[in-house]
Amino acid sequence: MSRWAAPRTVEGFRRSEPNATLLRFVEGERPAAASPFALDIGCGAGRNAVPIAARGWRVVGTDLAGPMLVAAAERGRTEGVAARTLFVQAPMEHLPVPDRAFDLVVAHGIWNLARSGPQFRLAVAEAARAARPGAGLFVFTFSRNTLPADAEPVAGESFVFTQFAGEPQCFLTADELRDELGAAGFDPAGPLVEHNLPRPGQLTRGGPVIFEGAFRRRQAIT
Repeated sequence: MSRWAAPRTVEGFRRSEPNATLLRFVEGERPAAASPFALDIGCGAGRNAVPIAARGWRVVGTDLAGPMLVAAAERGRTEGVAARTLFVQAPMEHLPVPDRAFDLVVAHGIWNLARSGPQFRLAVAEAARAARPGAGLFVFTFSRNTLPADAEPVAGESFVFTQFAGEPQCFLTADELRDELGAAGFDPAGPLVEHNLPRPGQLTRGGPVIFEGAFRRRQAIT
């Protein structure tokens, strides 16, 4: 069983509060369309997808863990937005959604789980494919500052490391993240904020350092 499908993990995500910064971004993103569409990649148990739907959006949430999707659907029913939510089992790099269909894309704690640079880039490219020109993108992902400066990446990789959890995960610098998203057609739409930075002189590291920021799909798509 995947650790993401374990009952205790699912329950923890089911009880999680939505990201308040994301919801503020969503409030400012509502387009003129009467029923705007949002895509929540790696939606988990619906902690963000359901509150976004409650704000009038139609939301497609994708995740690999079936129990997470069951919990997300139940949360949608409980909070009265089942008609505006659809939860689909799919990997981040192969999204079963149409091209240019979404006014908002959310990648909250998902792209850092890519196990290689190519998988990361495929996932970002899929988000770009699904986003309409001008669509907003909200990113929440691991920072390279999670790891000691002398940590070595996986052989053949530039930003994939195993030191944090014993398995390959992505930890990008701010410049790497901007460059990767820019190459896919996303430009910064606000500051890139770094949370949980170690204090000067701190000997031990706790949870991951997180980048949180907004980007926008370029109007001109080639």
